[in-house]
Amino acid sequence: MLNKPFFAMQGCWLACMLASSSLMASDETLEQASQGIDAQQLQAELQQQIDSADEQTRAALQELRELERDTRQLESQNASLAGRLAEEAERQARLASALDTLADTRAALPDIEQNMQAQLTQWIERDLPFLKEQRLARIETLKNDEGAEPAEQIESMLDIWRTELDYGREMDTWRGRLRLDDDQQLEVDFLRIGRIGFYYLTPDGREGGVWNAEDGEWQSLSAEHLQAVRDGLRIAEDQRAPDILTLPLSITVSADQGEQP
Repeated sequence: MLNKPFFAMQGCWLACMLASSSLMASDETLEQASQGIDAQQLQAELQQQIDSADEQTRAALQELRELERDTRQLESQNASLAGRLAEEAERQARLASALDTLADTRAALPDIEQNMQAQLTQWIERDLPFLKEQRLARIETLKNDEGAEPAEQIESMLDIWRTELDYGREMDTWRGRLRLDDDQQLEVDFLRIGRIGFYYLTPDGREGGVWNAEDGEWQSLSAEHLQAVRDGLRIAEDQRAPDILTLPLSITVSADQGEQP
């Protein structure tokens, strides 16, 4: 027969051993679980630190790029400003130089104006006698304008010079009165070809002449030349297409003058 108490005690001991083993296993599991949680928390903290550092780095890089861009803009603006300052300094230097000579220039203006008037009057007197009174009257009008400043009078004188220069490039016609040797006046049509030819033709076309600058008088034209003057009058009035005119010149052109540019 079996000893029941022995088996009972043995069974109890085994149950205690199993319970003790279970408790020990539970402690190890809890410890491992606790360590796993701590590791995850550490991992999360490290990841957070990494993310924070990465964000700070990106912000620092962005700030650096903005600073570099602002620096380039400032350098460009400074270079442009330096160029403008140099130009302004040069302009100020020119103005200062002009101001230094302004008093002398103002003092010289009346003499310059008078010299220009004298030269222009002399030129008109020696030129072909077309519209002579009208051309000289322009100068006299300018002389009598006492209220104008010297600079304004010089500008007006330059305008007269320009008008005189244009005469040398134009072909013109007008009706006017021709003074004869006996102080009588004859109504004629004048034709001017630049400053080389000055002609007249009576309204009936029967008489005409060319001004001889060397002799200072009118010379009669032949029938052939009268027809050429008629053609020239029509060309000047845009009634005929430009054409070659065979006419004597009012001035004498020497071989030396012909060679000059």
